[in-house]
Amino acid sequence: MKLVPNWRAVLRRAWSVWILAAMVILSGLEAASALVSADMLGLSPEVYASAVGLLSAAAMLARVIAQTGLEEDDE
Repeated sequence: MKLVPNWRAVLRRAWSVWILAAMVILSGLEAASALVSADMLGLSPEVYASAVGLLSAAAMLARVIAQTGLEEDDE
């Protein structure tokens, strides 16, 4: 396994990384929701499922879209 040459820039600037980070947060909320009631979170299950689905689709799309600022190594 080998890292891409500009991995630092990718971590800081790639949309897919930021969207996946948001998905991690939502997944954590999902795990926490097992310990608290849905009313305490203030979200309906439909809204939560929709948000996760949209973020998943956006992450796939962001992974294949050319993004500026990632070509050069910012070390």
